[in-house]
Amino acid sequence: MAYERGPARGARTGDAVLLVAGLADLAVSAVSGVVAEVRGLLGRADMAELAEEGRQDLRARGRLALDRCSTIPPAHLELLAQHTLARRGGQGDA
Repeated sequence: MAYERGPARGARTGDAVLLVAGLADLAVSAVSGVVAEVRGLLGRADMAELAEEGRQDLRARGRLALDRCSTIPPAHLELLAQHTLARRGGQGDA
């Protein structure tokens, strides 16, 4: 099917069709590349080891993320009071 330009409205429609066709071709190319990589990974003999390492890595990342989000820093004034007490040698008269 040949592409021919018509009146202004037809040209816009034709351009839209060409853009959609170009995006579809790009998507197919990307998907086929991913499929080829997945096939290569599935053919590996150490796939179970890779999966276990990936699982351990994800668990470690999750633990770090939870630690980062769940740790509540001490109050600023409390830190200043502790610092002052440490300077005075631990005496209770702040």
